[in-house]
Amino acid sequence: MSAGKRSIIALRHVEYEDLGLLAPVLREEGWDASYRETPADDLDDPSIDAADLLIVLGGPFGAYETQAYPFLTKEIGILERRLAKNRPTLGICLGSQLMAKALGSRVFAGPVKEVGWGRVDLTPAGRKSSLLPLAEDGAQVVHWHGDTFDLPAGATRLASNVNYQNQAFAFGQRALALQFHLEADAAVLEKWYAGYAQDLSADGLSVSEFRAQTLSLAEQTRSRTVKIFAAWLRQIGEE
Repeated sequence: MSAGKRSIIALRHVEYEDLGLLAPVLREEGWDASYRETPADDLDDPSIDAADLLIVLGGPFGAYETQAYPFLTKEIGILERRLAKNRPTLGICLGSQLMAKALGSRVFAGPVKEVGWGRVDLTPAGRKSSLLPLAEDGAQVVHWHGDTFDLPAGATRLASNVNYQNQAFAFGQRALALQFHLEADAAVLEKWYAGYAQDLSADGLSVSEFRAQTLSLAEQTRSRTVKIFAAWLRQIGEE
């Protein structure tokens, strides 16, 4: 991959689920990112397939809701093509589920809704990956999902937790799927408290407690996100 062609397209489903903490890491590592709004933009635009890195962000619906949201079918097709060609791809939350579906796996409603800060446990493969900083004492990530997926054939599980066996996987050396959110900082989460208020109220979660925990973890979260994605971006850039 040449340094002059380090383009990123991020597929965004709703305005308030953006690159967050990822954006400055991408700039620092020499990548140029732009968004495509999946409900409205032309997903047949060849620039999407041509992007050096595709990032598929989160959203408030299931990867299996293709009849209600036909743009999901196009996203799955894009992912099928990229993954078949070993093109650099990152999926976050819904994005990870769409990657799993593109690889032929089942995506389905999980047994519990997982919302809030919590740990993930790295597998041996995860400890050898760019996710290693998540093995540090006190490391936590933001969970905000109710769906899950079966591990795709040929994929490597990188992280699990008590609620969900598949929290992260790699597919080859250039595709990474994260069920959790490393990009969510305090500013991003303020939008989610409002946009996804029904999730919090349904589970009896306190916005004030969520906010306080976010602020207490802000610096270590930012530091880990920088380490994780700087390492991963360098890895895919060297392939």
